[in-house]
Amino acid sequence: MSQSITLRGITWNHTRGHLPMVATAQRFHELHPEVSLIWEVRSLQAFGDAPLKELARRYDLLVVDHPFIGQAAEEGLLLPLDVFLPAAFLADQAQNSVGASHASYQYEGRQWALAIDAAAPVSGWRPDLLEKSGARPPASWEGLLEMARAGLVLFPAVPIDSLMHFYMLCIALGAELFKQEGRLVEENIGGEALHRLRELLQLCGPECLHRNPITVWETLAASHSVAFCPFAYGYSNYARPGYAAQVLEFGGLVQMNGVPLRSVLGGAGLAVSAQSTNRTAALQYAQFVASERCQQTLYFDSGGQPGHRGAWLDAETNRRSHGFFSRTLPVLDAACLRPRHAWYPCFQEEAATVVHRFLGSGGSEMQTVQELNHLYRKSRGSRRA
Repeated sequence: MSQSITLRGITWNHTRGHLPMVATAQRFHELHPEVSLIWEVRSLQAFGDAPLKELARRYDLLVVDHPFIGQAAEEGLLLPLDVFLPAAFLADQAQNSVGASHASYQYEGRQWALAIDAAAPVSGWRPDLLEKSGARPPASWEGLLEMARAGLVLFPAVPIDSLMHFYMLCIALGAELFKQEGRLVEENIGGEALHRLRELLQLCGPECLHRNPITVWETLAASHSVAFCPFAYGYSNYARPGYAAQVLEFGGLVQMNGVPLRSVLGGAGLAVSAQSTNRTAALQYAQFVASERCQQTLYFDSGGQPGHRGAWLDAETNRRSHGFFSRTLPVLDAACLRPRHAWYPCFQEEAATVVHRFLGSGGSEMQTVQELNHLYRKSRGSRRA
């Protein structure tokens, strides 16, 4: 590369999403002076909700959410990385995946993004406030409800998080989601999951309906009373000294019927637009960011939450984050995957609204599950899996 190249990228607007991309862009430019990178941001909600079609026209590099991968692949928006990156590199990525993070960006036998960031709902708490209250992180759902009655609990319940919690409780109650074409979940299981989730919400307060994971961790870090969050997508930033008003500690999920809850995998992948006119440079940068060395050092140092397993097992990253990675890794390894089919993003958006509405306003649990199953059939019927 001899001519000057400018790559444009889009990520989400938080320290964890933005600063590691800026830092790695700067270092990549220092190693390859002919390549400059400009990173822009969008909101966390847009990251989880907005389609990629317009973004793929405007940007060379996209930090993406895995449920959109099937839609993006079918519309030809992204480069199939298995065609362009070395097989040995991708094999290392697969071998060092955090849970199913690497596989979450696969669709129809192709790899459409690199798992540069790994996350799932985990628990978090203020050790000082728990000690002051004479409490400990609860081990069971019943213990969680007892702590919530004492006014010590909050959790995120904006629409998308409400739906993820619903999935989690359905799985805990024995459901196999997305396995049948005719329904998402059995009515009795879905109804019980909604009942349990709304019971917790009513104990924690309606403010949760307007909180996403970031606002939950910010609130918990600044709190003088609320001390525990049972499940929210983890952010290691809040476990690092100096980042927020108080350091949070993180860990696993409570048990239901004697078995730990299994949350729903999140994280972020780095993809290259099929319309990029500088794909060679973009692919080199993507490989640089996802490499174990970068993930374990520069990416983490600049506020990122790595997707490479080596960083999660590293003694130094754990020392600097109060053991965030080692404590929560079992949760991510057990986390469930959402579908990546083209029909799924539309269903997710509509279903999240339905669950959120029920949590806020109540109503018939059975009718709500029936509505979710109707949306599921409609979504799968409109665009076949």
